[in-house]
Amino acid sequence: MSARIADQPSSFLDGGLKAFLDAVPARTPAPGGGAVAAIAASLAAGLTAMAARFAPAEWERRAEVVGRAEELRARVEPLADADAEAYGAFMAERTDENVERIIAIPFELAEVAAEVAELAACVAAEGNPNVSGDAAAGADLAAAAASVGARLVRINASPGDERVEKARALAEKAAKAARGAEAANAKRS
Repeated sequence: MSARIADQPSSFLDGGLKAFLDAVPARTPAPGGGAVAAIAASLAAGLTAMAARFAPAEWERRAEVVGRAEELRARVEPLADADAEAYGAFMAERTDENVERIIAIPFELAEVAAEVAELAACVAAEGNPNVSGDAAAGADLAAAAASVGARLVRINASPGDERVEKARALAEKAAKAARGAEAANAKRS
């Protein structure tokens, strides 16, 4: 079973933004919350990298933060397609392998998004104050993506699966970072 609509490209990343936006409300099982959250986390990492690039040259962490944000963006982008494919496979056949995929992918999303939120909070606090709002926006988007990932893990995992608690903790860590980014942004405004 394909989770894609007929004229949808093979990857959400290959189509235009409008195509993705039109695919979300379509009466198809995917893209759903996981795919949308992966795109949001990718955008959050992009905002973080952009804001870090505007940091003063003397900020010692600038290159490190830009590089890590770009690595995380590259890691999370494919999760949009992976989540949609996993959910489509799960809807077609509820095998143990397909169940595992609809837990593992959102868990990875929560991991990446939590790290993005922390990087964004760092940039909001230490980077260029003229773009601290962009960094704070990245932290907010990343926190939302981590929350979605944690929720999907909780919904799909069996009772006692340790990833449920780990994902919840990652979402809370991301939310804390977003609150910190907002506080830093408020101080610098």
